[in-house]
Amino acid sequence: MLIKTFQKMLTPAGQKWLYNISGFNKYGLMRDDLRTELDPDVAVAISRLPDHIKDERNFRIIRAMQLDAMKRILPKEQWTQYEDDVLYLTPIVDEVIKEREEKEQWNME
Repeated sequence: MLIKTFQKMLTPAGQKWLYNISGFNKYGLMRDDLRTELDPDVAVAISRLPDHIKDERNFRIIRAMQLDAMKRILPKEQWTQYEDDVLYLTPIVDEVIKEREEKEQWNME
């Protein structure tokens, strides 16, 4: 939550700088690849993804784990660029959270 607030305060150039300094893009990962399936809402959202998007996500995560184990990063031309990073999972997670909260509200009444 604090990170989102901080990012909103930054200029676009500052957001790009923060993105590049975080380091995950050097492994070819996208921001939504960092969301863990240990969160039940994220797990439900991942299950709703189309198969080809799940496969791409899994490939990026496995490649990043292999690179980390070998203490390497991708060549600079293969790094994920800020402009190319799409939030493919966040809208679905937001939808799942709203659905869960609505169900909880109905169960409370």
